[in-house]
Amino acid sequence: MPLSMVKEGESGRIKKVGGKEETRRFLGTLGFVNGGSVTVISKIAGNLIVNIRDSRIALGTDLANKILV
Repeated sequence: MPLSMVKEGESGRIKKVGGKEETRRFLGTLGFVNGGSVTVISKIAGNLIVNIRDSRIALGTDLANKILV
């Protein structure tokens, strides 16, 4: 399921990062790689704040939909 569907406080393992090559490369530099663990901290108006690799990152719904957990 896409990362945007994960509820607040829940964790998941990244199965696939989709999108264009440029988008996948950008998300990879942020730590969104296959097998990585990600936790949704909060959701506000469809945008997410996630914890990955001991960092908090804000994602819009469009990018969160490209990350499958």
